[in-house]
This record gives sequence, C-alpha cells and structure tokens, in this order.
Amino acid sequence: MRSITPDGLKRRIDGDEAPFMLDVREPEEMADGVIPGSVNIPMDDVEQRLHELPTDREIVVICHMGLRSAYVARRLEALGYDRVSNLSGGVDAWLLGRSKTSGAG
Repeated sequence: MRSITPDGLKRRIDGDEAPFMLDVREPEEMADGVIPGSVNIPMDDVEQRLHELPTDREIVVICHMGLRSAYVARRLEALGYDRVSNLSGGVDAWLLGRSKTSGAG
C-alpha cells in the first residue's frame, strides 16, 4: 500500500492532476476539520458505494489519524483499485501542517 504525506497531497492538489480524496470518517467527525474537495463516505459504507469512486484517477484515502484509511486503502487494492494511497497521519497531520504554514500555533 502506498502512502502520501500531507505535504505531498498538498502538492498534488495544487498540481495538474488532483487525486480523488476519500474521507472515511463518520459524519460527526467532519466537524474536526476537512480537506477541501474531499468526499465523505464512512468506512462501513465504502463497499456499498464503490460506484461513487473513480477508476481513472488516484484515490487518496483519509481518516482521523491514518489507521482506518490504511485499512480501506488495502481493501480497495484487494478489490482491484490500483491507484490508491493512504494519507499518512490523517486529517490530524494535514491540519497540523496547514497551521504551521499559516503561521498559527
């Protein structure tokens, strides 16, 4: 399973070919912060909603700290998705990185 750092994801988002960002947290967790452009499909719903996932671009799976997203990324690979990455450190790491670059915290 591939991983991507928050900085690597930011570069990809700012680049020419942004990945599909799949946030697998529960809806109530979204209040903690989101990555703009991400799509929320809770972990337990992903397999029933595969039709919502692209097959023609990279999928970056996101959760709170990177554990659930790693599980979902491995499951997607087992289902035949070959361009899947896990966001290392999850939204926590993303938000920490953004606060450092904005001068906050």
